[in-house]
Amino acid sequence: MSKQQPTQFINPETPGYVGFANLPNQVHRKSVKKGFEFTLMVVGESGLGKSTLINSLFLTDLYPERIIPGAAEKIERTVQIEASTVEIEERGVKLRLTVVDTPGYGDAINCRDCFKTIIAYIDEQFERYLHDESGLNRRHIVDNRVHCCFYFISPFGHGLKPLDVAFMKAIHNKVNIVPVIAKADTLTLKERERLKKRILDEIEEHNIKIYHLPDAESDEDEDFKEQTRLLKASIPFSVVGSNQLIEAKGKKVRGRLYPWGVVEVENPEHNDFLKLRTMLITHMQDLQEVTQDLHYENFRSERLKRGGRKVDNEDMNKDQILLEKEAELRRMQEMIARMQAQMQLQLQGGDGDGGAHGHHV
Repeated sequence: MSKQQPTQFINPETPGYVGFANLPNQVHRKSVKKGFEFTLMVVGESGLGKSTLINSLFLTDLYPERIIPGAAEKIERTVQIEASTVEIEERGVKLRLTVVDTPGYGDAINCRDCFKTIIAYIDEQFERYLHDESGLNRRHIVDNRVHCCFYFISPFGHGLKPLDVAFMKAIHNKVNIVPVIAKADTLTLKERERLKKRILDEIEEHNIKIYHLPDAESDEDEDFKEQTRLLKASIPFSVVGSNQLIEAKGKKVRGRLYPWGVVEVENPEHNDFLKLRTMLITHMQDLQEVTQDLHYENFRSERLKRGGRKVDNEDMNKDQILLEKEAELRRMQEMIARMQAQMQLQLQGGDGDGGAHGHHV
């Protein structure tokens, strides 16, 4: 009976080829298997079409049972945080998308503190990630940090409102801001360009840091370079959202039907919806990296400076009181030292007078 020869391990590649050029394929397979996580925050006044735009962007219904409050309810309404998570799969690639909505923003008569809730939420997600990262089991950390914030600007004003400026300045060191002009079909093309320029000028004037798309690498193809150039030139994106299918020019399109014609959502000549979606999808990884390497690292270093201690307003007040007490104690010690020095001088002066008097007698 003949023995079976063991199968030899054959090098499928050409001689001189090691094989680590295949590493990107391994990373790709692992990433696809694991899936992707992304958190998008939408902020803006009620009625600017935030929910419609999000549903249009991801072809999903994130808010099936939304109840819109009346004017009386909005007067004293506080800002709420509503996070909706949906698992989207496209050609075998899974995306766990979390959309954080902020109903109530800018609705109340007094909007002075309306963005404190939003800032607290962003910090809370950083806090949670830092806690999980410092824990024992770091294998399955869920990343709920806010990677991008679409800030909706009203098309009816003459640029930014004071609330827009105050809010963006309060969060620009914590999250990537992408300014969006809502309901752009209310503006003519000239009005749209004028408003875009005005908003960019005001952003620069107030030193607001918005998300800047990275320059295309020199080895990228010309089409991608041109696409990046067009996306950069379109900021702030003026968009129209719609989930309705309308027949136009013999084909079904998502758009808005008016007596004078149809505004097509995905027509780049009508609005920047397609550019906004392209920017979000093609730069999703960069938005996550900027969040990790810049915003989260800033938060983490601040926390480490404070000895890893979470500081709230009460702690800050306690620290302030302690500093004031220490200063008061130092002042009292200095005063006692001065009094002791004066007494010493008086005693020395008294001894000198006594000596002279005795000699005179």
